[in-house]
Amino acid sequence: MKRYLMTILTIFISFIYTNSVQAQSKTLTRDSPESAGFSSSRLERLDSGMNNWVKNKWVNGSVALIARNGKIVFDKAYGYNDVDTKAPLDKNGIFRIASQTKAATTIAVMMLWEEGRFSLDDPVSKFIPSFANERVIDSFNIKDTTYTTIPAKRLITIRDLLTHTSGIGYPGIGTPEEIAIYSKNKITGGVGVRDQQISDVMNRLGSLPLFFQPGEKWKYGLNHDVLGYLVEVWSGMTLENFFAKRIFQPLGMKDTYFNLPEEKGKRLVNFFLQDSTGIIKKQETVFGGSLDMNYPLQKTNYFSGGGGLSSTIYDYVILLQMLLNGGEYNGVRLLARNTVRMMTMNQIGDLFVNIGDSKDNKFGFGFAIVSESGSRFTPSQAGTYAWGGVFATTYWVDPKEKMIVLLYEQMWGPHVADTHKIFHALVYQAINN
Repeated sequence: MKRYLMTILTIFISFIYTNSVQAQSKTLTRDSPESAGFSSSRLERLDSGMNNWVKNKWVNGSVALIARNGKIVFDKAYGYNDVDTKAPLDKNGIFRIASQTKAATTIAVMMLWEEGRFSLDDPVSKFIPSFANERVIDSFNIKDTTYTTIPAKRLITIRDLLTHTSGIGYPGIGTPEEIAIYSKNKITGGVGVRDQQISDVMNRLGSLPLFFQPGEKWKYGLNHDVLGYLVEVWSGMTLENFFAKRIFQPLGMKDTYFNLPEEKGKRLVNFFLQDSTGIIKKQETVFGGSLDMNYPLQKTNYFSGGGGLSSTIYDYVILLQMLLNGGEYNGVRLLARNTVRMMTMNQIGDLFVNIGDSKDNKFGFGFAIVSESGSRFTPSQAGTYAWGGVFATTYWVDPKEKMIVLLYEQMWGPHVADTHKIFHALVYQAINN
């Protein structure tokens, strides 16, 4: 009997210890590369490569972070925040993360879905009535921006917004039809907006035509700005307050904002453009002067769920670790693990995704998903989910490798895409086991 009781006690203690270790592993810590299955000597190739990007004037600078098994094993900054004065780029710098905002918006939407505020297959018109009489572009005259439409076969749903299958286009970066119609109706990309109310813009958007029949195509659109506004409708809070009170503060994310506090303004990373002669110059404005790159410091109440946030690489890795943990971080659960499973799996069936190097990949709720077929083009395992931002930030989460990787730059130039591709290979070649 004593032996039996001792066996039971040993099993119980082992169970408690194992679960304690697992709970601890859910919080990011720093450790050696070898502790997480990386080779330090092989990571030196990554270190050398990122230094060479700066020496070869491919970029002004980069910040990178790799975490595996809950351990940060690589986090370094390279290059300059000011190429003229040689002021170094700080790895604690605050970057404009643009479309990386979409992940936070998706998380907010799914938190409210878990609370029963809506169904994924509810029509958007249930909450924004202007979407009730949707029509689809049939013909478009580029000379005078006139067009004809046909009725939509069905109403767009919340699911359509999450998967970019709604038929909504994107101002500024979409097709000529999208750019012309949205410009004429003062629909913006959402970043740096201070003279409009998001409720007015989203109501106006609902009255405009779709660019394809709902559910019949995948095309990147303004969907997450609509979702961000819906978070406000469902929660009764501004998106800024919802993010802060329901996501960022509980997770311990201290440097992620729509409105960057003045006292943190010096940490806002400069933005650069490489001209045709190869010279890298700091830019005060972009998009033909229409966007002041100090916009994070210019007070706004227009909260773009598709692109408005600024953040650090250290804050954002917490958000991604929460997802990799199945919705929980440091004892705070934001989402159920099966909700995260839904978010990070193929939600578009056989539809074609026109992004990235592989056209075989898929899309979940707010994330590009590496498919089994698409994984032949990349060292990332099938099931890896990823996205990035227009100002040259990118991330991916590889669940099979239990790994999170982020690369942050703030520059446009002919070599930026090259750095991202090379970076991808240099990360995976350093995995030892």
